[in-house]
Amino acid sequence: MRNIIKDRAILANDWPLLRLSEEQTAESVAVPSGRVIVPLAVWLAQRPALRARTDVGVWIASSERAEALRDDVALLPLIAVDFPKFSDGRGYSIAYQLRARLAYTGELRAIGDVLRDQLFYMQRVGFNAFDVRADRDVEDALKGLTDFSVPYQNSWDHKAPLFGRVQRTGAAA
Repeated sequence: MRNIIKDRAILANDWPLLRLSEEQTAESVAVPSGRVIVPLAVWLAQRPALRARTDVGVWIASSERAEALRDDVALLPLIAVDFPKFSDGRGYSIAYQLRARLAYTGELRAIGDVLRDQLFYMQRVGFNAFDVRADRDVEDALKGLTDFSVPYQNSWDHKAPLFGRVQRTGAAA
């Protein structure tokens, strides 16, 4: 079992991902008992049965929309957003929408091609958990959360830009 970063600590990953094989469909795949993160398509196809469980999370592909979970965010203990490749930034928008527009308060996990260089920016849009790519050192990646001491722009974590948060005193004319 690999480790993840959650709330700035390294923990064991006890939420396995369910990925569909080519012969499986969202309607027919058997969702195992116990903690599991299912694809959005599985959640939507098996919603009545899965809504009754408290041990099911959902992962959203970068090509999917967070609004599909609008009525379910309060029920989900974990939502993961997949980054299929380092250069695909759509997951940042999905995370921001989940936090800012849909008021999601549970664990928001970045999965897929997640690298140290991204973590600081991912936390800025609302991610609090990171499943770093398997070939990377999770302890080194944890340091990426503190690469910068003060963010300049506004985002989920700071509602005002730096110039709006800092009082300046000018020299007398």
